[in-house]
Amino acid sequence: MKSKVNEEEYIEEYLKDIPDSELGPIFGVSGRTAERISAKLRNQGKVPNRKDLILDLPMERVKQQNRDLGRIDRKTLREFLRAENGLKELDEELIKVITKYQTLPKNIIKTKTTTLKGKAIGIFQISDPHFNELIDLECNKYDFPISSQRCRYYTNEAKDYFKVKKVKKILIAMTGDLLNSDRRLDELLSQATNRSQATFLAVSILEQIILDLAKDFEITVASVIGNESRITKDVGWSSAVASDNYDITIYNILKLIFRKTNIKFVTGNPIEQVIEVNGLNVLLVHGNQIRGKTESKIQSIKGKYAAQGIIIDFVLIGDQHSCRIGDGYARSSSIAGANGYSDSALQLASGASQNIHIIYENGNKDSIKIDLQNVDGVIGYPIEKELEAYNAKSVDKAKKKTIISKIVI
Repeated sequence: MKSKVNEEEYIEEYLKDIPDSELGPIFGVSGRTAERISAKLRNQGKVPNRKDLILDLPMERVKQQNRDLGRIDRKTLREFLRAENGLKELDEELIKVITKYQTLPKNIIKTKTTTLKGKAIGIFQISDPHFNELIDLECNKYDFPISSQRCRYYTNEAKDYFKVKKVKKILIAMTGDLLNSDRRLDELLSQATNRSQATFLAVSILEQIILDLAKDFEITVASVIGNESRITKDVGWSSAVASDNYDITIYNILKLIFRKTNIKFVTGNPIEQVIEVNGLNVLLVHGNQIRGKTESKIQSIKGKYAAQGIIIDFVLIGDQHSCRIGDGYARSSSIAGANGYSDSALQLASGASQNIHIIYENGNKDSIKIDLQNVDGVIGYPIEKELEAYNAKSVDKAKKKTIISKIVI
């Protein structure tokens, strides 16, 4: 030991449980030097271990657990705040885009009021477009430009059918999954663009469908939410536009865009809606809760409403990307067509199509499937500027990137 530090005096002070950091200044050395002196004396057996060097393992475990929990809490808070900030920005961007649509051409809206009674009422179902999904299967390709083509073709074909039957009024029935969320890895990997940009593009296409139909018919719009369009879990919301489902967000934007027109938007239960069409009660529901034998499940739903004194005459569903038309219900396929879920998980041979329905005064109803799979040469609704602005990915662009195998659970 260095002569400037008296060993006996040092040991005397050490035994008072004075920390090394405080022993250093007493003897005119640094704290690091005091630590070395203390360690040397302990190794020589001249002083015992300090109490503060003897670990209380149960207490240390508690301390470490608290530190770990604190770290997890901080990580959870950071993720929550990131999500909250992202959704706040989404809200702000959505509000900005709405302000662009202060007025619409008056000559497009021909009628003063809309009621769902007449000699023949048309139902134009929009189900499972998954606008921002990229699909590159052997049997099906899909991106924003293809969705625009299919939507325009569907609208034109539906208008022809409606005009033949002298339909004057139409219910546009949106039955969910307008967008995919990015809650799961496979959803994130197959998105065409991010959620705010995809929302604008979806609104642009749907707005043009409504305007197109409104040139010839009186329009009422109703909507229910899908299961794949949920945004996230456990997130607070900060504005009046967005909710926890992209379907509601898009519907609210369209409602605001058309607020100064005669197009009627129905407000009701976002999960299930009953619309009276020419005296028949038509139930709109996405269909993700209908599993197993479809007819039995449909009958159970009808029974639930019958217990409330409401007789359901017809049920419109989607979800499974496979068309099926029955006497008491009709399931629409998807504008997107077959994807990884319907093709591999559900093992359904499906194609892109949508259903229209015509309800007559006497209670009869016609349901027609309009095939949308092949639309080569069809000029879609103009969305080129939006695609350029939002740099949306396409199937062709996606092919140039590394292929990622997706596992859907």
